[in-house]
Amino acid sequence: MNDVFIALFGLALGSFLNVCIVRLPRRESIITPRSHCPRCDRPIAWYHNIPLASYLALRGRCAFCRQPISPVYPLVESLTAALFVLAFREFGPTLGFVKAAAFIMLLLVLIFTDLNDRRLPHAVTLPGIALGLFFSLVVQVNDQPFAWMLSRANITLAMPLSSLLGALGGALVGGGLFYIVGEAFYRIRHVEGLGFGDVMLMLMVGAFLGAPLTLLTILLGSLLGIVVALALYGTSPRFRGRYPWPYGSFLGAAAIYASLRGNELLAAYLRWSGLGP
Repeated sequence: MNDVFIALFGLALGSFLNVCIVRLPRRESIITPRSHCPRCDRPIAWYHNIPLASYLALRGRCAFCRQPISPVYPLVESLTAALFVLAFREFGPTLGFVKAAAFIMLLLVLIFTDLNDRRLPHAVTLPGIALGLFFSLVVQVNDQPFAWMLSRANITLAMPLSSLLGALGGALVGGGLFYIVGEAFYRIRHVEGLGFGDVMLMLMVGAFLGAPLTLLTILLGSLLGIVVALALYGTSPRFRGRYPWPYGSFLGAAAIYASLRGNELLAAYLRWSGLGP
């Protein structure tokens, strides 16, 4: 029963995320005007706007002009519902689940705005950074690298300061690393390799996850991007040359995985390498 309730809650919020995905890159209000068909501009009735169910009932077409509705809409709603269920199973009815759900929603918006428009809106990443820092005050963030450095100076911090330090350190590692790499690439090649949106995305990821999981996100996101790029490069000439890859989408997907299963993956690696228990 919990899974059903959480899934329905995710579907409803996924419908709102669709509005954000469409409007934020265009700097439009996410409140007004009410939802409308992008083809015929007719307002969508409430009974045609029920998450997932309306898409299926209408067979993927507008009720008025009968033009196709983008499959991105039901995809985002379904992903939100499924990821909410996974997060609830991982964290249960805790603040950890609330944090994970907020992070998932922010990342889903960024994944799809980058896919659709090659944009990572500051209207998402800036509040996301603040939200990540806020959550660090009530949900522990991994602060081990910085706690170790402080311990060398006989300094010990307790929660919430230790968690806030982990969030700030994670933001510094994620955003700082991407800024340095992007700046170096530009100075060497005189071409923008990483946009500032990617820097802001990794600042947000670091604030939510801390340094270890942020580095894992970069690794997994880069590997995912390479695999997809090689697959597409070999199948279509469209993806060769200077195709604008949505790197933020791969990083966002990796960050979602890291937020739900990253600690288990890190623990498994430490056991395998002999560095952990």
